[in-house]
Amino acid sequence: MDHEITLITTIAAGFGLALIFGFIAERCKVPALVGYLLAGILLGPATPGYVADVTIASQLSEIGVMLLMFGVGLHFSINDLMSVKRIALPGAIVQMTIATLLGMGLANWWGWSFGEGLIFGLALSCASTVVLLKALESRGILDSMNGKIAVGWLVVEDLLTVLVLVLMPPLAAILGGAASESISAPLWQTISITLLQVAVFISLMLVVGKRLLPWMLWHVAKTGSRELFTLSVISAAIGIAYGASSLFSVSFALGAFFAGMVMRESEFSHRAAQESLPLRDAFAVLFFVSVGMLFEPAILIEQPLSVLAVVAIIVLGKSIAAMVITLALRYPLNTALTVAASLAQIGEFSFILAGLGVSLGILPTQGMSLILAGALISIAINPLLFSMIKPFKEWMLGLSSLARQLEKRTDPFSELPMSTERKYLEGQVVLVGYGRVGKIIAKVLTDSNIPFVVAEQNREVVENLRKKGTPAVSGDASEPDVLIQAHIANASMLVIATPDTIDVRKMVETAKMLQPKIEIVVRTHNEDESKFLREENIGKVFYGEEELANGMCKFIVEQYAPK
Repeated sequence: MDHEITLITTIAAGFGLALIFGFIAERCKVPALVGYLLAGILLGPATPGYVADVTIASQLSEIGVMLLMFGVGLHFSINDLMSVKRIALPGAIVQMTIATLLGMGLANWWGWSFGEGLIFGLALSCASTVVLLKALESRGILDSMNGKIAVGWLVVEDLLTVLVLVLMPPLAAILGGAASESISAPLWQTISITLLQVAVFISLMLVVGKRLLPWMLWHVAKTGSRELFTLSVISAAIGIAYGASSLFSVSFALGAFFAGMVMRESEFSHRAAQESLPLRDAFAVLFFVSVGMLFEPAILIEQPLSVLAVVAIIVLGKSIAAMVITLALRYPLNTALTVAASLAQIGEFSFILAGLGVSLGILPTQGMSLILAGALISIAINPLLFSMIKPFKEWMLGLSSLARQLEKRTDPFSELPMSTERKYLEGQVVLVGYGRVGKIIAKVLTDSNIPFVVAEQNREVVENLRKKGTPAVSGDASEPDVLIQAHIANASMLVIATPDTIDVRKMVETAKMLQPKIEIVVRTHNEDESKFLREENIGKVFYGEEELANGMCKFIVEQYAPK
């Protein structure tokens, strides 16, 4: 009867071992993803004991890929990307090119073909968004400027990798894959047809899907049934991915990505993400388990130097390239180190790329094992690299005058131009942060003819503000130099509109030192933090939910007041 319950056995074994090893990994301060891969290795044919059904595990992993890519699309924000485009776009392209060339060079040294080396290098060039987000969240820097740059960089990598996934099947012929014998049409024709099919699919999604999916979610939500809403979200993700593959020869990954991207346009996008998260997480676990099943542990003993070379490219080659690129784009040393640590690992996209390469006959199974070994080791040591950023930076600053220059480098947007009118520099408001809240405050100040200077970490935002005639300086306002450049000594009020309140005390300390009579206004969305700030009598503190409740209560009382 065993053959009748192979699916149940595979799922039970996969989830059970993933839970055990994921828990152990987390207790060891290592991402749970490492535990899931180890569970897959134990269930695979390369290790003794129970061997799960590889065919069924492979199909389950395809669902995992769909839901993973759906989640990426659901959280993809073109606005977030555009806010850091000047570093993320060139940075990701150049860094991926360098990493790919390093991988190709290593593969060539081993005697691999051009096609094998290209796919191998590409798989080493793209970092894991899942690992990065977890690392940034655990350190509370996801919403910081450095965090946004790192995420934007990886978004560009994801988009480039999606393009590679689209082009790999038609290019399999020229890259020496198994499909080379069955393709008779000219290469340009095959690629043109593929790109045309992708363009038709994307157009349909943007024109039809952008209207149809929100309309469908709206009507399902009106039923009040939570399970129907969850079912509609999952059905849309998998259905569109399958339809894209069947009708347009587009990969499951690309179909699911655009399903999520289009669904993001709906007002129910947050709920869709929340409701689909448990199922996405579950199948993502099965995806990583199935990837682990392809790993051959013997490669660690038989080819330790090859594994070491792969890890060196991932951890050192990519990091050094990213750091040099970031510094070349005139960003400080701290940003360069954060980006470098963020990219010093590989994950889900590398597995998807390598898996497609193996299935097309382009990448040898040995390459898949080396990629998996590199992923396991790089993900395991990634938290250590993040923890080393601060001590390494301090060591570099103490050792090298060049490092000190790079950290305190001249930024054309870090100083107010001499042409700034005097009215902005006397009794002005210094507004720290130009996000959603900051923009609203700035508009009210402009409409009320109240002079103000913006202090914002994003240089591109500062550049755009200056083009509009708004005085602004770039930099971290917790650094005294930034507030000095905003002429805090002449200001009447400091408004801190950033969501992160970690450095509020540093800003207030600098402001009070230079202008003892200055008024302080602080935004916070944490109840405990707002309580502590009020107890310290730091200034006027606004807590988001509290202000919302006050506004609603005021409206209710006004409606019931006698006319």
